[in-house]
Amino acid sequence: MNEKTGDKLGFWSIVLLAINAIIGSGIFLTPGNVVQQAGSKALVVYFIAAIFAAILAISFAAASKYVTKSGAAYAYSKAAFGDKIGFYMGVLRYFSASVAWGVMAVGVIKSTISIFGGDPNKALSVTVGFLVLMAIITIINLFGQRVLKWVMNLATIGKLAALILIIVAGVVLLITTGASNHLSEVDQITQNGQKIVPTLTTTFVMAIVSAFYAFTGFESVASGSEDMKDPEKNLPRAIPLAILIIAVVYIGVVAVAMVMNPKALMTTKQVVAVAAIFNNEILRDVILVGALVSMFGINVASSFNAPRILEAMAREGQMSKALTKRTKNNFPIRTFFISVALAVLIPMAFEYNMVNLITLSAMVRFLGFIVVPIAVIQFYRGKAKEDVLNADKNVLTDVVVPILSIVIVVFLLIEYNWKAQFGVANSAGQIVGVNWYAIAMMIFGFVILPLIMAWISRRERKN
Repeated sequence: MNEKTGDKLGFWSIVLLAINAIIGSGIFLTPGNVVQQAGSKALVVYFIAAIFAAILAISFAAASKYVTKSGAAYAYSKAAFGDKIGFYMGVLRYFSASVAWGVMAVGVIKSTISIFGGDPNKALSVTVGFLVLMAIITIINLFGQRVLKWVMNLATIGKLAALILIIVAGVVLLITTGASNHLSEVDQITQNGQKIVPTLTTTFVMAIVSAFYAFTGFESVASGSEDMKDPEKNLPRAIPLAILIIAVVYIGVVAVAMVMNPKALMTTKQVVAVAAIFNNEILRDVILVGALVSMFGINVASSFNAPRILEAMAREGQMSKALTKRTKNNFPIRTFFISVALAVLIPMAFEYNMVNLITLSAMVRFLGFIVVPIAVIQFYRGKAKEDVLNADKNVLTDVVVPILSIVIVVFLLIEYNWKAQFGVANSAGQIVGVNWYAIAMMIFGFVILPLIMAWISRRERKN
């Protein structure tokens, strides 16, 4: 913890931190799926997703005024509701981080295979790639935080350069070629004689869920509030501003893609869907490499964050103290390899289906998006189970916004197309079976894993 105020992150540093934490694989992987579901309304979908993310982010920022321990949602829920709910939220938070890591690992592996002309849907190739990727990430972690910071800086440059290139190159091509399309035409595009974009019903909400995934990451920004200057004032302003900046970039990328070549965006087999809108191979490869660098950097960040959630639970005495063991280079070796196992096994269980993985990653976080706002209201009312900081209370950020957050999440859960997510569809889009992979993983994450970890924790305390 930095003791000197001058060493702490100021307002603009927090904004940059949030941008780096949020921009990851989502904008590179999901635009085609979002446009497929929302058609010409895709830009509205990203705008709504940005508003939802900003409201939820303010709730997390408000919680950081009262609790500055590591663990974010775990620390907030434990302080507000006690050990049992805190433990459950810690397990889910850890599971969520591992799922997110698995999603990004699949993205980086499939992108790499695509760049070198291989088949990104070949399970054996992806599995081998997983082993290689995890070995590289392990080596990076063993070298310590200096190498980690260097990789993260490189990833930031790569991701921003790739996104800006898409916008600039798209605008230049549109001007020089004189092309002009109407966004409304996106809804009329056909494939094999059938319209690609369905009539908007629940698909609109599903599109918002998919777009929302591109904004996740904000929930981890506030976890470092103890190293920030005036977090109670700066976080509620910095995180929404970062989301606004990211929303402008995202909407710019999707708008260019929809105007230039919406059919390619929706029908491409490429993992990085936005690269398909360009005919120039060099341009496509540069975007693919930029996306690859970005996703690799986020993987390294996930390898740093996910193990430390489990480690935080161990330090709070809710898991075995053995999980706090570190190497001489300050590497949490035991929690790291447990996290690697989950990050690999979860995508394998889904047969590397990116749509299922992305949706699951977003859905697993939703419980935290409900519990944390309620925790903030508890802090405001002075009803916390543990001692919290005597922060300045604000009815807008500590009551009104958390209530809006809860309403938003409940709405998304009610309107969510559960049948499509947990069913198997045929080529015509009709549900013809049950997606046992999705059901099994939800049961594992929400029920089995917490029970196993609770049993291990209870056994450790008895010993």
